[in-house]
Amino acid sequence: MNPHVKAKFGTYTGLQRKQLEAMRGLVFDVAKATPGVGAIEETLKWGQPSDLTPETKSGATMRIDAHPGGGAAMYVNCQTDLVDTFRAHYPKLAYEGVRAVVFPPDKPLPERELRHIIALTLTYHARKKAR
Repeated sequence: MNPHVKAKFGTYTGLQRKQLEAMRGLVFDVAKATPGVGAIEETLKWGQPSDLTPETKSGATMRIDAHPGGGAAMYVNCQTDLVDTFRAHYPKLAYEGVRAVVFPPDKPLPERELRHIIALTLTYHARKKAR
């Protein structure tokens, strides 16, 4: 783990930390299982743990962080259509504008949906090129 990302994870407590650690694990699981994604690079962007696909450039940058309203959130570049795509597939999830999917603290992470959302993000540029 990138030392700056490790330090950031050290600032999270309780349920938010558990949610974010679970989300981080899913990112690596999905990346490994998704053809064309390649290695994931972890870094901090805007002070948030961020995942990139520098080897293949297949995906958009994905950030995860504690959400100010509690729980956790996955953030994407608001210049993409990713959140609109997520909404089309999963209208019952909570969203923040065109930049985030928010996971409340009082519910378990929706793992199946989250895996798909991560895969869509990690393949965003590759899918866009294929159109």
